Amino acid sequence: MPDESAHISAPASTCCPPITTAALSEEAAEIMARMFKALSDPVRLRLLSRVASHPAGEACVCDIADVGVSQPTVSHHLKKLREAGLLTSERRATWVYYRLAPGALAALGAFLTETGLARVEEKVFTAQSA
Repeated sequence: MPDESAHISAPASTCCPPITTAALSEEAAEIMARMFKALSDPVRLRLLSRVASHPAGEACVCDIADVGVSQPTVSHHLKKLREAGLLTSERRATWVYYRLAPGALAALGAFLTETGLARVEEKVFTAQSA
């Protein structure tokens, strides 16, 4: 089945220049705010950590759901992480497998550091125009 995260607006790795090198455009600020907002919830942060640290590089929802909330709540939090561009997902039979979105963590780190990758703003949406 196709990847359920195809609605993400731009790959995280092409998002934004480090915060100390340039003012953010409205679009870039929305992308970064969505990512940081998703990470501001402790349950979401724990779920992201479980996916990121899983030995296989991806995790079945059945392996990471024990975070002290109900299964529907876990699904809601995973959906928010996908919508923020932090995770991708793939349905296999009855289970959904999650993995980190390529470049998502690097983009967050680069955005917060002076020595991060300097990305020009014109490349923010290169994936959309391709």
